[in-house]
Amino acid sequence: MRKSIRLLSKLTFLMTMIFLPILAPSPALAQEIKVGVILPLTGKLARFGEIERDSFLIAVEEINDVGGIHGRMIALIIEDTASRPGIGRLAIKKLISKDKVVVVGGGCSSPVTYEAAALAQEEEVPFLVNTASANKITEEGWKYVFRLNPPVSEYPRALTSFLKDVARVRTAALLYEESPFGRFGLKKFLRMCKRSGFKVVMRRGYEVDRVDFKPLLIRLIKKKPELVYLVTHATDTSMIMHQAMELNFNPKLFVWRAPGLTIPESYRYAGHASEYLFSPALWSPHLPYPGAKDYYDKFVERFNSTPGYHGAEAYAAMHVIADALRRARSLTPKDVRDALSKTDIMTVFGPVKFISYGKKAQQNLLTTLLVQRIGRRLEVVWPEAIATKRYVCPVPK
Repeated sequence: MRKSIRLLSKLTFLMTMIFLPILAPSPALAQEIKVGVILPLTGKLARFGEIERDSFLIAVEEINDVGGIHGRMIALIIEDTASRPGIGRLAIKKLISKDKVVVVGGGCSSPVTYEAAALAQEEEVPFLVNTASANKITEEGWKYVFRLNPPVSEYPRALTSFLKDVARVRTAALLYEESPFGRFGLKKFLRMCKRSGFKVVMRRGYEVDRVDFKPLLIRLIKKKPELVYLVTHATDTSMIMHQAMELNFNPKLFVWRAPGLTIPESYRYAGHASEYLFSPALWSPHLPYPGAKDYYDKFVERFNSTPGYHGAEAYAAMHVIADALRRARSLTPKDVRDALSKTDIMTVFGPVKFISYGKKAQQNLLTTLLVQRIGRRLEVVWPEAIATKRYVCPVPK
């Protein structure tokens, strides 16, 4: 009898041990899911890094408030790259090796992001880039690197088609700051003109901190360009536009190089002189993308400033990552990578689907925009299919 009782007890214990993992919740289910982000929170790009950090945090808060990922909360670990490639590489190394994140987001500066992406590929941890635009980031054939935003070579698409098909520009002039920023813009502008067949009638650099632009503008008036393209910072643009008004200089259109009018301070500097000014852009809260205006309003209410396209990219990237985590077979870097490769969703930044074309791999293909300041509001005026208001061109005299 005692043997039977002991045998029954052993069988009961064994059955309990066999079925325990099924009957009791696994402790792993309660653990947080670690997601890494690299951003420039100090250094020359800190302002943009802060906007992106705040947008990532808003998105994570929304995701966790509705139960996270299958009941597990997302723990966001943000590392500062200080806008320096070496520090960026150390930052992503720490996230992967020490923090054991399953996926990394962020990436603002292209030189920093390229170095970080190379390491992510080497360590086989997926990295979703949301801002850095250098073409080569998605031209290396890296299986673990994805990009949400367009590459820099595609930024002028909307502007170029508008200038050729709508404004029908034939002659163009350029004013640019004599600095690496200005000379880079000059190079891009000349390339665009060559491809589009625009005749460059004048190109003039000016010294940093210049305040009197009238001599340059008088030269421009004599050249009679249809397009005046500005590779300038906000304060310089303000002075150029005000002084052009004083001289009654009215070309067919002024275009301010991206990010131009999308910089939150642009209207504060230029004021009414920026009326009808055009600028290439990547995003607007007025686009017909679900949640775009809600995100914008939430950001403004919380931080008393506007997020611009940098914020929209970061916010969208976090929701893309969350979507991949929900669909992944397991929360290993490889399975998360596989889920990212099958992404096909709509975000506040537009549709996201990673494809290969030309030299690009795992690159999201997005429509770029042309915006114009009309009635103190920044309107999307091109492409026509998603325009929020009809363009004003030529500019009224």
